[in-house]
Amino acid sequence: MYEIFQKYLEDRTTLTDSESAYIKSFAIIKKLRKRQYLLQEGDIWKYDAFITQGCLRTYSVDDKGSEHVNSFSIENWWTGDRESLMFQQPSRFNIDAIEDSELILFTHENFEMLCREIPAFNNMVNAILQKSFIAAQNRIQASLSFTAEEKYLNFINKYPGFASRIPQTMIASYLGMTPETLSRIRKQTAKK
Repeated sequence: MYEIFQKYLEDRTTLTDSESAYIKSFAIIKKLRKRQYLLQEGDIWKYDAFITQGCLRTYSVDDKGSEHVNSFSIENWWTGDRESLMFQQPSRFNIDAIEDSELILFTHENFEMLCREIPAFNNMVNAILQKSFIAAQNRIQASLSFTAEEKYLNFINKYPGFASRIPQTMIASYLGMTPETLSRIRKQTAKK
């Protein structure tokens, strides 16, 4: 499992063998079964988490018991609750596995120390954070200005493999529409 993370690092930065070994020495391997929580609302998130296998979702539950999916995360992506991590406050989110999943975790203290001690690793992390910020901006823009059909088409074009891995009810929640609306849109776009 760690080999997947090692390849991810090799594809994005240049590390010495000793730097790679040093990073590996702090890695914690975590396996989740389908529907198992990585984080529950009210807990404080303490890790930087990289997914080597599987699919997870980050979501909240409102007062009426409705789930609101904030994001999905798959292989070679990072997941977690940055707000809870940075401010050490109880999370407003749940993160659970949509599929059996495997992750590499680093305690945030160790992750920060690795960033301080290995400049190439820090540069890679900063590049990832910038891309995440841009992705969040694009998601907000789509949410505010796209029609329901445009939201769906944007989603399947941007994430073509997700539709076959993620239940339609979760995709509908992520897109901010009812499952019935998503079903109608899927039928309409299939006819085109």
